[in-house]
Amino acid sequence: MNVNHTLILGGARSGKSRFAEQLAQQTNKPVIYLATGQAHDKEMQARIKHHQQQRPTDWQLIEEPIALAATLQAHSSKDNCILVDCLTLWLSNCLCHSNSCWSEQKTALLNTLDNLPGQVIFVSNEVGHGIVPLGELSRQFVDESGWLHQAIAVKAACVEFIMAGLALTLKGQSQ
Repeated sequence: MNVNHTLILGGARSGKSRFAEQLAQQTNKPVIYLATGQAHDKEMQARIKHHQQQRPTDWQLIEEPIALAATLQAHSSKDNCILVDCLTLWLSNCLCHSNSCWSEQKTALLNTLDNLPGQVIFVSNEVGHGIVPLGELSRQFVDESGWLHQAIAVKAACVEFIMAGLALTLKGQSQ
């Protein structure tokens, strides 16, 4: 377990990003915002713009849709906080990239977590509370996100579930 890592889960528009941003600000360390989303359409462009407007302007932005573990290794230090938003977009990017991408990137991330010197806050959508999807890719996405959340929750010191902007601590305490 890494005492520097927090996993924040919640549904769409639950307030999880806002909660993560407040948590990152409370560290009083320089924050790196590691964005995994890609602006392939107008709706996603609007979501990204909204998130950009909510963040402090002094935060460093790194956009990385695939190589999350390598980017964390390159930028993590005991003197900073990295906010990753979000794991489910990263999962989608990997699943749609190539057949081996997801398993390689997930393994790399899980192997990296215990060795990162700095604080990392992961934001992810909890998608396992709904109807089981009909399509194979959609079912794979739900399964893989659930397994990813379980694996990171084991390694993280703190896990928060956000609903209606309210946090329910599932493990540990937010730093």
